[in-house]
Amino acid sequence: MSVLRSVVVGSGSYLPKKVVTNDDLTKVVDTSDEWIRQRTGIEQRYNAEEGEYTSHLGYNAALDALENAGMDAQDIDLIICATTTPDNTFPATSVAIQNMLGIHHGVAFDLQAVCSGFVFALTTADLYIRCGKAKNVLVIGAETFSRLLDLNDRTTCVLFGDGAGAVVLTAEEGTGDVSDRGILTSHIRSDGRHKEKLFVDGGPSTTQTTGYLRMQGKEVFKHAVGMITDVITDAFDATGMTAEDLDWFVPHQANKRIIDSSAKKLHIAPEKVVTTVNLHGNTSAASIPLALNVAVNDGRIKKGDVVLLEAMGGGFTWGSVLLRW
Repeated sequence: MSVLRSVVVGSGSYLPKKVVTNDDLTKVVDTSDEWIRQRTGIEQRYNAEEGEYTSHLGYNAALDALENAGMDAQDIDLIICATTTPDNTFPATSVAIQNMLGIHHGVAFDLQAVCSGFVFALTTADLYIRCGKAKNVLVIGAETFSRLLDLNDRTTCVLFGDGAGAVVLTAEEGTGDVSDRGILTSHIRSDGRHKEKLFVDGGPSTTQTTGYLRMQGKEVFKHAVGMITDVITDAFDATGMTAEDLDWFVPHQANKRIIDSSAKKLHIAPEKVVTTVNLHGNTSAASIPLALNVAVNDGRIKKGDVVLLEAMGGGFTWGSVLLRW
């Protein structure tokens, strides 16, 4: 029996020009390059310049993905932008990107699941395609997380950066088994009991301010590996695949220790793990598509490869997507 699959036909990314190294941060906060590297694996991150917004980053990543797909913006009938740092409280940043692309048809909306946002957005796009509500979908993860950071809090301000990544999904008929290209299965979760462990202490309805990011780092680390493995085990169970069947594991780029611990627990070989946290820091919803595009551009991820994505973010939210490129 044939089924509709959501196939990735293009990927793209965009980073601001301003590079912020660990040594740069030592000038504004009591930290050191060694302290940051040992605990996180991060060496540098990118910060948007004044007047450069989340929509600008997302727009440029979208252009790159469309070019890579060989598609025109007018072919797109749905845009989903995963972001925690929108340009405005409203309208959605996706609508701004839609307008920049010159698209005046279809629909665009934002999705907020913090660092899990791109996985949640892919899952949502897949559902739209599978039920016939969309044919070509632009999924974007874009963040200017530097604008949520308290530079007096050295435990958080060294972790995050800005950037954007995007993929183009298109509907293609498949056979319904794991040999198909496209998204094979996705699994998403949330549990609001963990809010205080990772949140921003502001918002329109509470403080009428943007607020700053607050995190209980040890608690996040404690829960992360277990939650990540939970949704990955679900992906393996749903498809009959195992870690041996994976060509590439592209996790959320939050912390190298979490990435390494998760891969080890799941018996995923280190050489299959795509790691870019050293280059970009934690870019929240942008981290997976940024890492994906690095691995596509350097030739690691190729057509037909089995790729596993996973993420965990504030809320807590967490999820996985297993796909064939």
